[in-house]
This record gives sequence, structure tokens and C-alpha cells, in this order.
Amino acid sequence: MARLGDIVAWCDELLQPNRFRDYCPNGLQVEGREEVRTLVSGVTATQALIDAALDLNADAILVHHGYFWRGEDARVIGMRRKRLRSLLANDLSLIAYHLPLDAHPEVGNNAQLAARLGLQFEASLNTEGVGSLGHLAAPMRGVDFAQHIERTLGRAPVWVDGGPERIERIAWCTGGAQGYIEQAADAGVDAYLSGEISEQTTHVARERGLHYFAAGHHATERYGAPALGERLATRFALTHHFVDIDNPA
Repeated sequence: MARLGDIVAWCDELLQPNRFRDYCPNGLQVEGREEVRTLVSGVTATQALIDAALDLNADAILVHHGYFWRGEDARVIGMRRKRLRSLLANDLSLIAYHLPLDAHPEVGNNAQLAARLGLQFEASLNTEGVGSLGHLAAPMRGVDFAQHIERTLGRAPVWVDGGPERIERIAWCTGGAQGYIEQAADAGVDAYLSGEISEQTTHVARERGLHYFAAGHHATERYGAPALGERLATRFALTHHFVDIDNPA
């Protein structure tokens, strides 16, 4: 058991959210009961995740995608009202870290994805350290790497075959980071891996001469929150459950 404030302070110290220009508040977003015994982690604070947390008698939820995004409708109506009512009526806290949980070199989404795919980190892709540059453990053909992603993540990626015969140097950034593809191309990589793809991503990959793999926003970002949750469980003697609410996006 631990105090909610101590858990959030520890996460802030680890993830350093003040270093990032983010699109949402990081840290404690909805305050619940003061003492935490059971923590549920997940990718996104959906109603389904809240309901699962209540079934598990959780005291707090830890996610990558929380609430209060810049530019969204601020009214507490409809879906937002239902979610917040579920949290507040049950004294259930919501803790969320967005870019800080992408970038952390150990529990971050990029680091956790790299560990599963065997990507060797060399340097950050951008100044905030959200994306990564590196290489494969051994060169692979594009088709073989696509199959490797499918076996590892449980879903086939969208593959734009625009690069060399074999992939050695690669850049990656989880989630909706397809916009970093030109930075990846400028870095001279053979391939860029992210979660989503846009119409123009295909043209950039083909014209800049690199492979592009869109492996799914959810699929690439389902490892950071449970990794952080496990650290919290060890540090504060909590019961921790990761609940994966499936999402094909």
C-alpha cells in the first residue's frame, strides 16, 4: 500500500514530464482515494478499462492515453461525463503519461518495443528524445521484417516497400508518429517503423527511398504502461494488473 501522492511524485521523478511540450497534462489527472493498494495499467482510459479496474477493485489506473487533450471540447457531457462519473463516484484515480512514457529509455514505449523486436538503440531521432535511431541485430529483407513484426505484435503491419533490399539501419517511434518519417529519411535509415500511416506517408517513403512499417498505434504502445506499472508494484508493494483492451487501430 502507498500514498497516491508518493506514487505520482515517484513517476514524475522517473519520467520528467516537464521536459516535454505535450498535448495533455501528465501525471495525476483525476484524484481518487489517498491510499493505493491495487493498480491497473492500460493503454487508453476508456470506459471498458475503467469498468475492468472496478471489477479488480483497483484504487488507481495508469495509462498512456488519458484525458484533457489540447483543442478538444472541454464540456463534461456524453462519453466524457460517463467516464468521469465512473472515476469520481468510485474514488478511482487516473494517472496518465503521454510523451514522457514514449521517451523513457527503459520503461518507455519505444524502448519496450525495441526490446521485443530486437532493435538496437543508437541515438534519439529528435531533440525531445521521443523517437529512436538504431539498427537491427542482423540485416533483414523487408518481407522478413514485416513477418517478424506480425509474429511479435500479433498483427500484420502495413508495409510500404520503398527501401533497399536489406534493412540494417532503422528509426522508430510508436503511435501516431508517421510525421517523423522525413526526419528518419534525413538520418539515412533504411526503414522507419511507427504505429499509424497517412496518405502522404506512402509517397515520402517511396520518394525518399526507405521502407515504412505501420504496425498499429495500440499495438506499438501497449508495453510502456505495464512496464511502469510493474516498477510501481515493486517499489510500493502494490498489486498490479495490466488490462489490454483490444484496438485494431
